[in-house]
This record gives sequence, structure tokens and C-alpha cells, in this order.
Amino acid sequence: MKNYKLSTADYNKLVNFIWSIADDCLRDVYVRGKYRDIILPMTVIRRFDAILEPKKKEILDLKETFIKNQAENLEAAMALAIDLPFYNLSKFTLKDLKSETSAQNLKKNFEDYLNGFSPNVREILDKFKFYNQLDTMTEAGILGSVIEKFVSTEINLSPYPVLNSQDEVIKPGLDNHTMGVLFEELIRRFNEENNEEAGEHFTPRDVIELMADIAIIPVADKIKDAPYTLYDGAAGTLGMCTVAAEKMQDLAEKKGKTISTHIYGQEVNPETYAIAKADMLVKGQGQDSDNIYFGSTISSDFLAGHTFDFMLSNPPYGKNWKIDLEKIGAGESKNLKDNVIDSRFVTTHKGDGDFRMIPDVSDGQLLFLLNNISKMKDTEMGSRIVEVHNGSALFTGGVGNGANNARKYMIENDLIEAIIELPENMFYNTGISTYIWILSNRKEERRKGKIQLINASSIKTSLRKNMGKKNCEFSQYDQKKILNLYLDFEENEYSKIFDNDEFGYYQVTVERPLRQAVRVDDETLSEFNAILKGLGVLDGEFDAKALKEYKDKGVKSTKGSKTELADTDKMKAYLEIMDTLKSAEDYLSYTEFEEKFNEKAKGISGLTLNNLNKTSLLDLFVKKNEKAAITKDSKGNLVPDADLRDTEQIPLTHDGGINAFIEKEVIPYHEDAWVDEASIQVGYEINFTKYFYEPKKLPSVKEIVEEIKSLEKESEGLMDTILEGLDYEI
Repeated sequence: MKNYKLSTADYNKLVNFIWSIADDCLRDVYVRGKYRDIILPMTVIRRFDAILEPKKKEILDLKETFIKNQAENLEAAMALAIDLPFYNLSKFTLKDLKSETSAQNLKKNFEDYLNGFSPNVREILDKFKFYNQLDTMTEAGILGSVIEKFVSTEINLSPYPVLNSQDEVIKPGLDNHTMGVLFEELIRRFNEENNEEAGEHFTPRDVIELMADIAIIPVADKIKDAPYTLYDGAAGTLGMCTVAAEKMQDLAEKKGKTISTHIYGQEVNPETYAIAKADMLVKGQGQDSDNIYFGSTISSDFLAGHTFDFMLSNPPYGKNWKIDLEKIGAGESKNLKDNVIDSRFVTTHKGDGDFRMIPDVSDGQLLFLLNNISKMKDTEMGSRIVEVHNGSALFTGGVGNGANNARKYMIENDLIEAIIELPENMFYNTGISTYIWILSNRKEERRKGKIQLINASSIKTSLRKNMGKKNCEFSQYDQKKILNLYLDFEENEYSKIFDNDEFGYYQVTVERPLRQAVRVDDETLSEFNAILKGLGVLDGEFDAKALKEYKDKGVKSTKGSKTELADTDKMKAYLEIMDTLKSAEDYLSYTEFEEKFNEKAKGISGLTLNNLNKTSLLDLFVKKNEKAAITKDSKGNLVPDADLRDTEQIPLTHDGGINAFIEKEVIPYHEDAWVDEASIQVGYEINFTKYFYEPKKLPSVKEIVEEIKSLEKESEGLMDTILEGLDYEI
């Protein structure tokens, strides 16, 4: 028999034929965006059906044998007996069904056929929600047409070649790899057709290829004859790991190494989960299909405790994760983030046993990166992470915020190798800037303690036709250029290299002392007297209900205030002492005034300015005054003025540190300022604009003058033309 390989022309014909089924059969029944709901599962069904066709009798015979022997679990017994990752126990094949003329019988028989599949295939069909389509196709009378198209002699989706009477190949069989490529091509086309939602789970092939190269090529020399694992916690259709695995296999072959790759993933979207799982089965990777899990990686990590060699992801960004937050909490705090104890997100770092890296509920993208970090291997090669994020992952969250802490953890543990800024409009449903983060726990020597920033925002090739918001792509040349910028690890107009500390800063609270003057004169005493009288205090019966009338005066209605005001004798004593301290001049030292007050109040229990302050009535007399003396507490410590409090961010790399910065930038303007030592915290942010911004060159005076002269020349006679014909007098 002549060996026959699928040609490019035959491959394209096959893809186009399947693609055309949608227009031929579905156009008047489904909107274009829903075509894939039929075509993708039917492609999977026909592939499995074609593989099982020659084994159908063997499978049914096995089924009968197990039934006769009263097998305790028929499906489990079949799974062990059949040398395939799936089976079908129905008496039908797809070809048997195409001859059925009754629409209802066809539906009934097709359902029987689908239910005959092994549990793993039924799960895929269930997640595709394919069973829900049967009524629609039956009512529209297209179910038979769709089946007939997929079993047409014009195409061959089986792994076995179609021969003529001379045993010549007239239609080649599809090996698992080619079938996988075909299936991915269909996925790609449907995603691009439906680009408004594609960005949720679909990363363009050119970006995936670049990410795969970045993950694999730097460790090419470390590849051994061994198995390697790849993981994506935001799996989508598993395109990233699939491409990376292929590249790794190719690289291993070139280096004469024998490796095996095993793909793991988790996906929360049922349809894309079905596609990912089906893709593994279609490619003959039955074991890998069992490594794909359905559910939220954040709240239900099915691969907890596992570690992987390579991790590639494009997690959702700007997506609310409150539902996940509610699920992973283990406590009663109203602040749900306080209830999280998951070790992926709450860890020990530099002596802090409760280091919390939980970002704001409005955006959980960094949680996927932390999830990957928790799955890094402690081996000679370690693990490599390549992940896409938007710009907020670089800088959102102040010091102490979970996002900032996540960056702090990564940088202080020297995990970040490089971050690459991609061009805008690279993805299908968003025009925002995106960045590839590259992490490793086994940095090569030259990268240790450093982070490389690559500005690839201008390295792109325009598309001839926009696809949604995507208007550019990476050509092979573009991919190679960006990859080389990373591999070369050199500084140039696109690449900058910094020590880790460059991105860190101290956040410090700068205090200035409270300066208060006390004014006890006829006006303030009169107002004090009026309020006490209005509250019934001077009559010996405090009226708490009257407090609301003095709300605009700032009188507090707290429990402490009411208790103080209810002691009418005490309040009268305050008034009497204040009256004895009346002065034509302001007291410019609050401390001295307090000493005089205390002298007068000696022997009267609880009569202090601090207690009076519980009512806020002390504010009638005490006013801030820049000329006043500095206020100190009872221990002689300076009392800070909250209104003058300021926060400074001081680079970790500032020469001389915090003290030098304060001396240079603060003291010349406020010589009484000081740093609250207890407030000092360290944060991190990565600002691409800061390092790659190129200010626009301003024109010289000469150029401006020349432009003005040119404009004047162009406007000569213009005013005469405008005024021509108008009746006016000068």
C-alpha cells in the first residue's frame, strides 16, 4: 500500500468542508456566533465514532460478555478492557443513523448513541450543552443533514486511510497530531468570528508562540531524557500548554533527547473546558484529558499540592472575584479578605507569619500568578512561569494592599526575570496594554537580583483587516526580535535592566507638631454658657434630646459625651474655672493653659480638659495657631497634628535612605517635621512609563518664529476677503 501523507491542500479542503457545514445546515436556525455549539462537538463525536467503527463488534461483544458475567460495574470493566481512552456501547454508529427518515426516531436513536459513550465523552458533551441542541435541530429538521455531512465520503476524520479497489489511498487517515491541529484551527476560526467574547479565554496564536518560546528556550540546554509537566490554571482551550509542549518536543528531538510531556489544567467556563478536554482526547492523549479539571482555580484548586515544570496562563483581568472570596474564607469577619487562610495567598514572608497577598475584590488576576508560584518545583531546573496581565498588576494597591504585597513577595524572593510590554490592540476584545510576566525560581547567575523590562509596544505587524479590536500581530520576525531582546539580556532602546530594589519604596508618615492656642474671652465663654443652658445643664437637669439642636456646633452625642454632660455639677465647675481663666490675650501654650486649669481643678475628681473634650465643647476655646507653642502629651512627647500629616514615598535606592530624603526634601520647608518610625513600610510598583518615556522635543525659538512668519504669509489678504462687501465705517 502506498504511503500517503495529508497534503496542505487536502488539509485545507478538510477544514473548509467542516467550516462550510455551518453555512449549509445551520444558517437559518442559529445565529453565526452559535455555530460552534454544533460544529465543535460534532467534530469530536465524528472523530471518536470513526476511531471506534472498526472496533464496534469487539466492543459490543465485550459488553455482552460483561453483562452475562454480571459485571459489577460495566463502565469500569469496559474502560479496563478496551485499549482506548473512550468507547461507545450503543448499537449505533453515526452512519447507521443517517438513513433514519423519521425526525423523532432519529432524535431518539441519536440520544441513545450519545448516551452510549464512556463517561469522559458524555461529560464533554454535557459541558458543551450539546444535548440542549437536539430539540432545536430536530424541530428545524436539520439533525439528519448535520449527521450526513459529518459522515460524508468527501471527508475522512478517521485515523485510517480510505482505499480504492487497488488498495491505493484516496483519502489519507488523520493521525492524532493532525486531527488536533485541525480541531485547534476550527477553535481559532470560531473564536475569531466571535471575537467580542474571545478575549475571555482566547489568546492569539502569535502571542502564545512567543510565550511558549520564552518558557522553553532559556532552559533548552537543561532538558534531559525525562517527563515534563505543563500547567495552566486559567486553561481556556489549553492552547498555551499545547503549543509549549509541541515546541518542547521539537527542541528535544533536535538535541537528541527523549522526553514526554504531560499537560494539566483547570477551567471555569464549561464550554472551553469541554473543548480543552476534547482536544486532549482527539489528539490521543487520554491520560492528559484526565488531568483537565472543571471549576474555579481560585476557590477549588483541584491540583493543590502538585508542582509543574512550566506554567503558562492568560488569566481574566479586571474581573470581580467576590464569589470565590466567599468560598475560600474560613471565619466570621465582615471583611471577607480577613477570613482567607489559603496558603497560596496567605504565607510567611520575612518573619511575618500572616503575610496577606489578597488583592481587591474587583480584580483577582494576581491570584492566578500566586497560584502558579505555589506550584513551583524545588528542583535543579525549578519552574518557569509565563503569564499575561494588564497594567494594573504592575502598580495597583498601596503599601499593605494585597496586590502590592504580591509584588513585594515576588520581588523580594527574586522570582521575576522580566516583564514585556506588548503592543495595544493585540487581543480580540480589548485595546488596553498587556504585559507578559516571566518568573523563575532558578534564575541564571546574570539575572539574579535583577529585573529586565522590555518595551515591545512598537514591535508589531499591522493586520490587513481588524479582528474586533485586534489590529496587529506578531510576525515570525517580531517574535524572534522580542525573544532575542529577552535572551540577550542587554540594555538598549527596548530593554532596560534594574536591580530589584529599583522598584521598591519606603512609605513613611511625616508628622508635624500640633500647635494650639486657647482663647478664653467673653465671646467663647458666652457661647459655652449658652450651650450648657440650652442643654439644661445649668438648671441641673441635662436634656439629652436637645443635643440634636447643637449638632452644627459639633457637640457630640456619644455615650461618653452624654455621661460627662449629665454630671451637671461637674459641667458648672468647668464653666466657673474657665471664667477665672478669662484673658484678653490668647494662651499660646496649650500645655501651660492645661497646667493652670489643673491647678484650679485640683481636688475635683475627673475634672480635666481631656474629659471635657469628650463632649467636643473644648473646641470652643482651643484653636490651631501657627504662632502657638508645640503641644506635648503628659509624657512629654510631641503631639502630631493630623491635618498636617503627610505621606512620602522614598525610593529604596535613595542615597542616604529615609533620613537623607527627609533632610533634603522636607526639613527645608518644615523644620519641625519628623518621621513616625512605626509607620515605615515597604511597597513595590513597576512603572514602565518612568523608564521608557521619551519627552517630545520642543521646537526652538527660531523654528517658532519661522512658523509664525509662514502663517502670516499664508493669511495675507485673508482679512480683506472676509471684510469685502460689508457696510462698515472706520
